[in-house]
Amino acid sequence: MPVLRNNRHEAFAQAIAKGLAARTAYKAAGYGASDKAAEACASRLLTDAKVAARVLELQSKAARKVEVTVESIARELEEARVLAIAEKQSSAAVAASMGKAKLFGLIVEKHKHSGSIGTYDLTKLSDDELGSLEAILGPLADAGGDQGGEE
Repeated sequence: MPVLRNNRHEAFAQAIAKGLAARTAYKAAGYGASDKAAEACASRLLTDAKVAARVLELQSKAARKVEVTVESIARELEEARVLAIAEKQSSAAVAASMGKAKLFGLIVEKHKHSGSIGTYDLTKLSDDELGSLEAILGPLADAGGDQGGEE
């Protein structure tokens, strides 16, 4: 749909599409009215078929501009890869290729956690301390966390 012939209608539709409240958009379009009158007139203007269609068109254009999909990201990464190759930037090309591979789930990063498991002498603990420790660690053993432990 082309730009609306009435400049104020076009300005109103653009303001609505940008997210302004109807009353505010009405005033921003150059209509001088009190808040109450602006509310009623803006509401009526929104029911105009041409204005409503223009608002919808502007909103859908804006939505398409910000829509991010796997395909759009893959396209951007491919463009970056091609540019990197053309500029003889091999590390950037590899990074773009890796980004695409991760995007499509072909590469999954695995993290290995390392650390030492200490052994502790529990013979010096009091019965109360052992009871507290058992209250904390007991649920882990019950859930299968301690496969070789004694009762």
